[in-house]
Amino acid sequence: MPTPPAPVDLETRLGAILSDHAQLEGPLLPILHAVQAEWGYVPPEALPIIAEGLNISRAEVHGVVSFYHDFREEPAGRHMVKICRAEACQARGGHGVEAAAKARLGVDWHGTTADGGVTLEPVYCLGLCATGPAAMIDGRVVARVDEKRLETLLSEVGA
Repeated sequence: MPTPPAPVDLETRLGAILSDHAQLEGPLLPILHAVQAEWGYVPPEALPIIAEGLNISRAEVHGVVSFYHDFREEPAGRHMVKICRAEACQARGGHGVEAAAKARLGVDWHGTTADGGVTLEPVYCLGLCATGPAAMIDGRVVARVDEKRLETLLSEVGA
C-alpha cells in the first residue's frame, strides 16, 4: 500500500493545487479531484489545509469527500474492479456477479484485498444496459459479465 505523503510534500503540493484552482468559482470539487489524482486518494491530513485555503470548515470538506463515492479516503488497490449495480444490470444477473466478486476477493464494497491488489467498487451505470451485467476493470468496460467471465477477468489482474 502507498504510504501517506510526507507533511512537507503534502503542504507544498497542496499549496500549488490550491493556487492552481484559486480563480475558479466553487473550487472544492476540482481541488479534491486534483488531490486524488496526485495521491490516488484524499489524505485525511489534506482536509484541514484545504479547509483553511478555502476559508471553509473541515466538516464541509469532509462532508464532500464522504458524500461522493469517487473520492477515496485511503489508497486504492493496484487494480480497480467496478461492478454495475443499476437496475438493468441487476435484472440480467448482476446480483450473482456481485456475490461472486465479493466471495472471490474476500472484501465488501469499497474494500481492498489484504495484499493491496484489488479494490471493489459499485458503480451505478456503465452505459451497457442492453448487454449487462457490466463491469469496469482498470478503466476497461466489459459487457455480458457472468460469474465465469468474472473469474477470468479477476485472474487477468492477478486476483
